[in-house]
Amino acid sequence: MSERDFIPVRIAVLTVSDTRSLAEDRSGDVLAGRIEAAGHVLADRKILPDERGEIATQLRAWCADAAIDVVISTGGTGLTGRDVTVEAHRDVYEKEIDAFGTVFTHVSMAKIGTSAVQSRATGGVAMGTYLFALPGSPGACKDAWDEILSKQLDYRHKPCNFVEIMPRLDEHLRRK
Repeated sequence: MSERDFIPVRIAVLTVSDTRSLAEDRSGDVLAGRIEAAGHVLADRKILPDERGEIATQLRAWCADAAIDVVISTGGTGLTGRDVTVEAHRDVYEKEIDAFGTVFTHVSMAKIGTSAVQSRATGGVAMGTYLFALPGSPGACKDAWDEILSKQLDYRHKPCNFVEIMPRLDEHLRRK
């Protein structure tokens, strides 16, 4: 049996912050750098304020864009009043990937102990596009990419990965 060839995935990065600019976006930089270093395509990158409606609108626009396979957001996943990224993601999801948050918490526990309970990292699928919401720290972005997403977004990863089922994510929308 031959090994699988790598399939580049087109990924958009959204930083959610009321205060950061692109020049100060260390978490977005971490994700963009890792995406490109892995051989994937950085399809788009934006910064938006912590506004649920604006975030959901951007997520929907990227999900409707055939040139984007995955959206990764960073920021706004905490517990404070302005942290609305998770709610915006859930406004868009057709299906939630429940285990993503669980696995992220497990990875975080090894790094930051019980402080991991303060993260509400989440993942889901909408319109055939994967969406992941990560905390706003560069360390959390490194952990999520290095320990979870780099593997699940690599078609060569076994026994299974997100890329191999990507063509079937929107099968319920197609005519039978």
